[in-house]
Amino acid sequence: MEIATFGNGCFWCTEAIFQDLKGVSKAVSGYMGGETKDPTYKEVCSGTTGHAEVLQITYDPSVITFDELLEVFWKTHDPTTLNRQGNDVGTQYRSAVFYHSEEQKKLATGYKTKLDASGAWSDPIVTEITEASIFYPAEDYHQEYFSLNGSQPYCNFVIRPKVEKFKKVFADKLKD
Repeated sequence: MEIATFGNGCFWCTEAIFQDLKGVSKAVSGYMGGETKDPTYKEVCSGTTGHAEVLQITYDPSVITFDELLEVFWKTHDPTTLNRQGNDVGTQYRSAVFYHSEEQKKLATGYKTKLDASGAWSDPIVTEITEASIFYPAEDYHQEYFSLNGSQPYCNFVIRPKVEKFKKVFADKLKD
C-alpha cells in the first residue's frame, strides 16, 4: 500500500470522490502544510496556521496508480484559482500535491507541466507541489462527511453535483 496526499479544496468534496475509487482502501480528511502543531478545524479555517485541507489516501498501486490518482485530482477541481475553490476562499483551500517520494514529485510536476502546456485551462495552473509534512487527521465529524450528511444543503448543492460528474467521467475506476 502507498500514500498520496492532495489538497483540492474542501476535504468533504475530495473524500466523497476518492473513497469510491477501486484500489483506495482509506481516505482520511485532515490538514497538512502548516506551522501549528495539531491544528483544529477552527484554527485552519482562520487562515493563520498555514495548513491546507487535504485528503490522505491509502491505495494499492497494483490496482490504481499514482498517475491515475493525479488524473482524478486534476480533473475534479480548478487548479488555476489561488487559494480558492468555488465559494471556499482561503489558503486552506489551495490546490496542492504533497508528495511522499521523488517519484510522486516527478509525476506530479510532469503532469502539471503537460497540462499547463496543453492549454486545457485559460489561466496558469497554480497548484503547489510540496514535500509531504506532518499529516493531522481532521476531527471525527469531518470523516465520511458526505456519506453521513448527504441531505445537508452544502452536500446537496456543492458536493453531490461534483460526485455525480465524477462518477460519469470515471465510471470505469469506481468500486463495485
